Amino acid sequence: MIYSMTGFGKASVQLPLKKITVEIKSLNSKNLDLSVRLPQPYKEKELEIRNVIAQQLERGKVESSVFIEVTGEETSSVLNAPIVKAYIAQMKNIIPNADETELMKMAVRMPDALKVERCELDEQEWNEIVKVLNQALVNINEFRQQEGEKLGNDFLNRINIIRNCITEVESYEEDRIKTVKDRLLQNLKELEFNIDESRYAQEVVYYIEKLDINEEKVRLTNHLDYFVETMNSGEHGGRKLGFIAQEMGREINTMGSKSNHAEMQKLVVKMKDELEKIKEQVLNIL
Repeated sequence: MIYSMTGFGKASVQLPLKKITVEIKSLNSKNLDLSVRLPQPYKEKELEIRNVIAQQLERGKVESSVFIEVTGEETSSVLNAPIVKAYIAQMKNIIPNADETELMKMAVRMPDALKVERCELDEQEWNEIVKVLNQALVNINEFRQQEGEKLGNDFLNRINIIRNCITEVESYEEDRIKTVKDRLLQNLKELEFNIDESRYAQEVVYYIEKLDINEEKVRLTNHLDYFVETMNSGEHGGRKLGFIAQEMGREINTMGSKSNHAEMQKLVVKMKDELEKIKEQVLNIL
């Protein structure tokens, strides 16, 4: 089972006076790149949250946000009475007969008319945040698993295409050998040399050995098998899958350089195309 690094998880809980919501989203990254947004009273808990998320998500560009919405009558903002009175007094000096209600409306809009009292960390509320955080992590991991299953199916389809191309390549190998023999014979005839059959046979064997791709086919098939085995291992093997894909590319490139046949070249190009698509998607694997 493979997991994608792309995912989104959200969870919330309604308390008597507040609603707590945790959102986590992630994209692909070589390592864990984690950012955490917390309400001011809980800043001291950032390291603890980072550790919890790191244990669950391991890799990816992860953004985590905790939102606390006040839904009751409780508020941390209060009028700064001395400042408001001072503003009203100054405005009365400017407009002596002004309506005090209107002066009040203007005063509360002035700078420093409201002050925010620092809220102390509430341990009970913090415990609720931890529960919601863990639920959000469960949700994002489920999302990652679903995305991983889709990627896994895509990988299997492309690997089967590459396997079929290997089989098709074999159908052109005899024709390719015949073409090499005919080309050598034709070149010798054009030079008007007497053909030494023994020497000619040696040259044919030499060229056939240079163009032989049996080793490449075997190694490429082994890499395909290992790729599927790693996918099904249950490990988070995104990096390993990337390395295997690189080895697959080397074998396909060698086959291309040895093919010396138009139809085989077309199959090599097709394999390269499928492999590039695999490499792009491997970057998203955890």
